[in-house]
Amino acid sequence: QVHLVESGGGLVQPGGSLRLNCTVSEFPLDAYAIGWFRQAPEQERELVACFWTIDKSTYYADSVKGRFAISSDKSKMTAWLQMDRLNPDDTAAYYCVADMSGSYWYNACNDKRPAAFGAWGQGTQVTVSS
Repeated sequence: QVHLVESGGGLVQPGGSLRLNCTVSEFPLDAYAIGWFRQAPEQERELVACFWTIDKSTYYADSVKGRFAISSDKSKMTAWLQMDRLNPDDTAAYYCVADMSGSYWYNACNDKRPAAFGAWGQGTQVTVSS
């Protein structure tokens, strides 16, 4: 079973930047999707960024396009979410997720549902406030 551990969350002022890290215990197959959900209090979980290895496509929620960037390095067993120009609406718990099923035709990033991702980290809190 793949285990994900996030780090890098914290308190940042509006306009600032943070980089979230996700340590991945294993990449059992070459085909996988890795992404980041976030959940603010009393709101549903939202997929904000996702990467699929088969066609190297990325997905970003409209609310973060141009400000967030997802990347991963299999050799370093790590994925990252670079977050720039943060604003108070970005305050949430952020979760690293992965679909390691190895499908060459099913893109969990296009699905966007939490159930599409079988592996979840424990979450890291990001608070944007002055």
